[in-house]
Amino acid sequence: MTLDSRDPAPSAAGDLQDKELVQLQGVVCLMGGFPALAGLDLTVGSGEIVGLRGANGAGKTTVLRLCAGLVTLSRGSGSVLGHDLGTRAGRRSTRKAVGLLGHDTSLYDDLTVEQNVRFWARANRAAEPDVLAAMDHLGVAGRVATVKVAGLSAGQRRRTALAILVARRPRLWLLDEPHAGLDHDGRNLLDQLLMDAAAAGATIMVATHDVGRIDDILTRTVIVHGGTVHEHPIRPIGRPGGTDV
Repeated sequence: MTLDSRDPAPSAAGDLQDKELVQLQGVVCLMGGFPALAGLDLTVGSGEIVGLRGANGAGKTTVLRLCAGLVTLSRGSGSVLGHDLGTRAGRRSTRKAVGLLGHDTSLYDDLTVEQNVRFWARANRAAEPDVLAAMDHLGVAGRVATVKVAGLSAGQRRRTALAILVARRPRLWLLDEPHAGLDHDGRNLLDQLLMDAAAAGATIMVATHDVGRIDDILTRTVIVHGGTVHEHPIRPIGRPGGTDV
C-alpha cells in the first residue's frame, strides 16, 4: 500500500512544507488544577518521526492531546499545522486535520469493523479506495470486517483504529503507545507504516515505553519530565528496530 499525506487545510497559515508543523512555546496546561505541562517548549518539523519518552505521568499523553486540539492552553502559545491552539476555532480545525491514536481507540463496540472504519473515514472525507486499501493492509478486511468491535481482541481493535488513521492520511500522526496489544507481525507492520508515512510526507509524534522498538526509525527523541521536555540528538532514519522477546 502506498501512503501519501493530504495537503494542509486551506486555513493553515503559509506554506507548511518546509517549516515547523508543531510550535509550542511556554505551554502550561492544567488538569484539575495540576500543571500537566509546565512551560513546555517544543517544535516539530515536516517529515520528522519524534519519539516522546518519559515516566508515567510525565506529560507525554497531554502533549499529544494538546497537539490534537483536545486540551486547552492555560498559558503560553501553540500552533499545529498553522492552527492556533489558543482559540476554540483553532483547536476545532486541528482536530479535523490530525490523526490521533490513543490508549482508547474510540471505536464503537456495537458496530462492525467495517462500519467503524467507514464511519470515521466518511466523517473525515476519506476516499473509498483508501478505506478498502487500509482495511486490507491492516488485516481487518474479509471475515474480520463483519465482526462487531466488542468481539475483537486488543490487537484487532488496534489494527482497526490504525486502518482508520491510514485511510484518513493525515499530515500529522499522533500515536500513544501504538504497539500495545499488537503481536509480532502487527508490530513490524506498524513500524513499516510509520516509515512509509514519513517518506510520503507525514510528520509523526509517538509516545512509547517500548525502548529500542523504533529507535532506528526516529529522527530524534524528546524526554518529557515534569511537564517540560529535554531534547536528545537528531539521528538518521533507518530500518525498524527491536525484536519481540
